[in-house]
Amino acid sequence: MSPIKTAKGKLDFKKDYKKLYTPSAKQPSLVDVPAFNYLMIDGRGHPAKAADFQKKIEALFGLAYTLKFTFKLAEKNRLDFAVAPLSGLYWADDPSCFQNEKRQDEWRWTLAIPMPKQIGAAALKKAKAALREKKNPDFLDLAYLKMLKEGISAQIMHIGPYDKERPTIEKLHAYMAENGYAFNGAHNEIYLSDPRRTAPAKMKTIIRQPVRKK
Repeated sequence: MSPIKTAKGKLDFKKDYKKLYTPSAKQPSLVDVPAFNYLMIDGRGHPAKAADFQKKIEALFGLAYTLKFTFKLAEKNRLDFAVAPLSGLYWADDPSCFQNEKRQDEWRWTLAIPMPKQIGAAALKKAKAALREKKNPDFLDLAYLKMLKEGISAQIMHIGPYDKERPTIEKLHAYMAENGYAFNGAHNEIYLSDPRRTAPAKMKTIIRQPVRKK
């Protein structure tokens, strides 16, 4: 399932799937997240300490905008879409490592940007070639496309800096426990604010956790 066309013919995940991008900051809620076609790239370690984290974000957004303008200007099968917010999926083979600062090298993450379903492997290959000629960002070849369906998920809005997320995450987990839900996928953070342009106290991040009934 991909975003429907708006009145102007433009695909926009934030507008077409408004409920997924506008949770309350006061109370967690449940949403049903459909399968989306994601542009992804993987990594390990704490994001603030992993040397490749920011460079992989740059590569991912470089590809996303290359795909956007390629399809917008295409003579055939033209497609106009807004580049959606970045997601950070976090998990580990042993989740207890998230409670131990000495084990942050065990963290695993995937950066992801949802794409229209029309974008496939051939389009990605051409976009990589075009971006390589212009900027050739590090880790470009590690990006890939993958369908992901989170399904029923609990989510809440965090307002503030990234390093102050813990109380918001704990509130989300308490909501899950109180309502009989168990973890059913990777912890997902959807970054709605640009930290280069937004004051830390005003940054908005959706905290989402796929769930299942116990």
